[in-house]
Amino acid sequence: MASSDAPLSVGAVTLLTRNRAKVALFYENVVGLNVISSSGDTLTLGQGDFPLLHLREDPAAKRRPTEAGLFHTAFVLPEREDLGAWVSHANEQNVKLDGAADHLVSEALYLEDPEGNGVEVYVDRDRTHWQMEGSNPKLATLPLDLKELVNSSKKHWQSAPPGTVIGHVHLQVGDVATTDSFYCDEIGFERMTESPTVNFYGSGGYHHHIAGNTWRSLRAGKRSEDSTGLLQIDFLAEPGGSGDKDMVDPWGVVVTVR
Repeated sequence: MASSDAPLSVGAVTLLTRNRAKVALFYENVVGLNVISSSGDTLTLGQGDFPLLHLREDPAAKRRPTEAGLFHTAFVLPEREDLGAWVSHANEQNVKLDGAADHLVSEALYLEDPEGNGVEVYVDRDRTHWQMEGSNPKLATLPLDLKELVNSSKKHWQSAPPGTVIGHVHLQVGDVATTDSFYCDEIGFERMTESPTVNFYGSGGYHHHIAGNTWRSLRAGKRSEDSTGLLQIDFLAEPGGSGDKDMVDPWGVVVTVR
């Protein structure tokens, strides 16, 4: 089961930006998304006709990196060769990477968009290779061999390939207990891993569709309305669920389930 095949999965996110054109160019040139539409104050990008990212613009918005909000948006590619091709592309474009990790369930690269929004580009390992702790997958942060990853791919990166989706959204939160209550009890995710400073929540056995950490936002309240960054997360649900939901999480992020 892929991240998008679970009973609940991430559809799209909405970001507030100071310079929409500059941010959009990053997601086109670096992540490989394409522009789908522009209507009013919102520019929508995605893979093909499937929307993944909505950008709104407010030149007066302020960046507040220690507030609650977005830690990173994680784009999952269909195959490992796609990730190897993306790493070659990032090197050719002189993209600054902030990190790379083998998480046992996935292999991931980390970077930031021009306004400091975290971005992850990753690929999942086949579930048959996941290490389990009880009924939940084990996660770790180990070194990732980028040279081997690149050499293993015979593909050439042109754009985000069909099947690219947002695998998960990682949040900065004020405390993990409040995050538990909302995303488990109100939205319907299961807690997959937990610690005093970061919890991971998934659906259908997936390692996580949403996460929340307090690493630089401990005891933060709701994000300021004029802050750049995450405004909204849209989740997709299987037919036959409890119906559509429009809510606001404890940190001021609008959450929809469709």
